Amino acid sequence: MLLIQFTGLSGSGKTTLAENVRQLLIENNYKVEIIDGDVYRKTICKDLGFSKEDRCENVRRLFNVGQHFIKENTVVLMSVINPYESIRKELRNHEFVRTVFLDCSVANLIERDPKGLYKKALLPDDNHNKIKNFTGISDVFEIPENADLTLKTDSEPVQFSTRKLYDFIISNMS
Repeated sequence: MLLIQFTGLSGSGKTTLAENVRQLLIENNYKVEIIDGDVYRKTICKDLGFSKEDRCENVRRLFNVGQHFIKENTVVLMSVINPYESIRKELRNHEFVRTVFLDCSVANLIERDPKGLYKKALLPDDNHNKIKNFTGISDVFEIPENADLTLKTDSEPVQFSTRKLYDFIISNMS
């Protein structure tokens, strides 16, 4: 089976593409699970903050959940920011892991800002509503060195990226 580790900034389309591809896979009789970083931050990762160490531990915990699904012959879509190359490489040591980079410019993300997070991250430092350690603004995001697939989500239509990802998954299961 296959575990797709998404990597991309907040708002780049990870959850949208995971949901779209999940639907296509189900329609074609594949078992598939989405492991969404936002969801797991409220449960098994709620004790973690946003330091580099905690972010890496977050990804490791999500990966451990994913491994259980892999054993059940399930495609896993791990939708998480996953900002550090070192942890992505650690996961890639497993032959069933592929890295998909959702490449979207910060300018485009600031413009989209569906959750209002960029607006809060860009507030003055003395503003009590400011989000500190926000990936891509005030915290690091390392561009993947060797992504297996890059989706340009600020220039490709969602349906095009969905189909590209679906075809990539199918070709990697053969």
